[in-house]
Amino acid sequence: MINFVSNKTVAVGEAMVEMAEIGEGIYQKGFAGDTFNTAWHMARMPDANLPVRFVTKVGADKVSSEFINSLQADGIDTSHIGRVAESAMGLYVIELEDAERSFHYWRESSAARLLAEDKEWLNQSFQGAGLIHVSGITLAILQPDAQFRLISALASARKRGAYVSFDPNVRPRLWSSQEEARNAMRAMLPITDIALPSFDDETALWGDGSPHETVKRLRAMRVSEIVIKNGAKAVTAWDGAQLIEVPCKFVSGIRDTSGAGDAFNAGYLAARLAGCVPEIAIASGQTMSTTVLQHFGARIPEDQVPNLALSTSFREDK
Repeated sequence: MINFVSNKTVAVGEAMVEMAEIGEGIYQKGFAGDTFNTAWHMARMPDANLPVRFVTKVGADKVSSEFINSLQADGIDTSHIGRVAESAMGLYVIELEDAERSFHYWRESSAARLLAEDKEWLNQSFQGAGLIHVSGITLAILQPDAQFRLISALASARKRGAYVSFDPNVRPRLWSSQEEARNAMRAMLPITDIALPSFDDETALWGDGSPHETVKRLRAMRVSEIVIKNGAKAVTAWDGAQLIEVPCKFVSGIRDTSGAGDAFNAGYLAARLAGCVPEIAIASGQTMSTTVLQHFGARIPEDQVPNLALSTSFREDK
């Protein structure tokens, strides 16, 4: 059973400049990235009072400064956002066809690729964390030696009492081959406490025929809590003792599917940190995901982030 030593969350990964289509030929600038989206939603949940730190590297330019300033204004700890001279943040453009999106990336010189160059810096960034959240994209942008440093730092943090959540979030274009991606996952999963995969990623990378097969495979790799997102289909989960399924409610008014999985992760993890059992945490994740689907871009407008009102009646210690 997971008992968090604190509710402090540290998210590690890449944030990029996002140009999101909000009308024909009209784009809106923002900042996004999978672990960043999750961290931001957790920090902005009304009444949640979750301390959140984001760990990354950005450039020394004006846009990078704007990003840091925006996080500070939103109450996110930026003490471990490093600045890299002669580098910058990556950029991506979202194009929409109906509500489905396609992405165009410019990230080759992203400063975030250097976020794991210093293990001691990583160790310091994880101090006091109850939960550390990373993703497959976090791993994919790093060189193999940097992946090893990050995984080693995460393992050390777990020995100090932190739990690790991991969304594999497989993006084939970031890996040289499926085998390279599988090897990175094989190194990461044994130090993962909460896995938050999407089933389409798992079947594409591992050939899983059903969410139940995914659960079986991840349990064999010693992951104690597993939550499998599956689009509009039911969420399948292993709560540490039993297999559960939570249906998804019909969602109307979908405008953009960007960031839906990241928002789900935020709702789920916030609920778990509040002491809710996994089944209730899944419902919280679905509420966050539904809300982001009804807006353009990967983040919910700040004044519309839902208050999940996490009831103490569902906490594990009751």
